[in-house]
Amino acid sequence: LMPANLAATDDFAVKIVTVNPGNVDRPVVQATVLVCDEATGTLTAVMDGNTLTAIRTGAGGGASADMLARPDSHVLAMLGRGVQARAGIEAVCAVRNIEQVRVFGRNRPRLDQFVADMNALVTADVIACDNATKAVQTADIIYTATDSPTPTFPAAAVQPGSHIIGVGSYTPAMQEVAAAVVRQARVVVDSREAVLAEAGDLLVPIADGTFTADHIWAELGEIVNGDKPGRTTRDQITFFKSVGIAAQDAMAAHVVLGKLEAGC
Repeated sequence: LMPANLAATDDFAVKIVTVNPGNVDRPVVQATVLVCDEATGTLTAVMDGNTLTAIRTGAGGGASADMLARPDSHVLAMLGRGVQARAGIEAVCAVRNIEQVRVFGRNRPRLDQFVADMNALVTADVIACDNATKAVQTADIIYTATDSPTPTFPAAAVQPGSHIIGVGSYTPAMQEVAAAVVRQARVVVDSREAVLAEAGDLLVPIADGTFTADHIWAELGEIVNGDKPGRTTRDQITFFKSVGIAAQDAMAAHVVLGKLEAGC
């Protein structure tokens, strides 16, 4: 259960999430968002949490690219071909002039269909790659949106100045991004508390003694608010790790509900 009540809105939201690894004919992760009036507690909306989660997660990744990726970033590597990957591509393309998107996924027929679908949605040239390393090499922005329990690309494939966005791993044992990559990066997170409870990308190397929790430079909100600087050099590698927080769900639901009430 992920509840949140934001001071800036007049409603609150609760997201109910289920994770069923054995699912074959339906998503492994499923979610529903309930929105209630803050003053009365009355239920005002029920929303598809899978779609809302994809939108808010993609928006978070896009915001990190806006804050941390080099302004002249033109090549995006996307590892994954699910709903999170689609939202991530759209979000990054909204904040940077992306000319090419290289996508890798394990199921080639579904990967080819995903590439065709994305080419109809964005102006960038979306292409399929045979392996993750080929997708990542020389990419300006690397986006991981998989359920892989182990690192999805080698540290040697990352070029200086890259911005990495990790949204796939969501348990302490899952590790999409290798410790060697995280160690050399300026690390920004959506929530310190959340990633230190859930994100294997950080928890595994912390447990191994590769670095400590102090390696986390900032929360993204601190950079957005100007409390801390983001990228400080052109060659600096930056890494945004997101596990998703209830405040994002509540705000996204509030925006959707507002558009519905406005007749959009």
